[in-house]
Amino acid sequence: MPQILLLLLICAGVWTGYRLYKRESKRVAADLERAEEELRHRTDQGAREVPTLTEDPETGVYRPTPDDGDRSR
Repeated sequence: MPQILLLLLICAGVWTGYRLYKRESKRVAADLERAEEELRHRTDQGAREVPTLTEDPETGVYRPTPDDGDRSR
């Protein structure tokens, strides 16, 4: 009889662990989907060109190149 109770206790523990695992994996999948959607939204909305930087020889500070319409590098 004690063996049956021990087996039932082990089965209950495995079942509880399985349920917790499923719940956590659903939460992680939802977080990942939310992060991917936010990334898609950022790239769609904020797709802009990064300015070219040039170094100021006097100060050594990099500043954006004035936009004269020519983007050749």
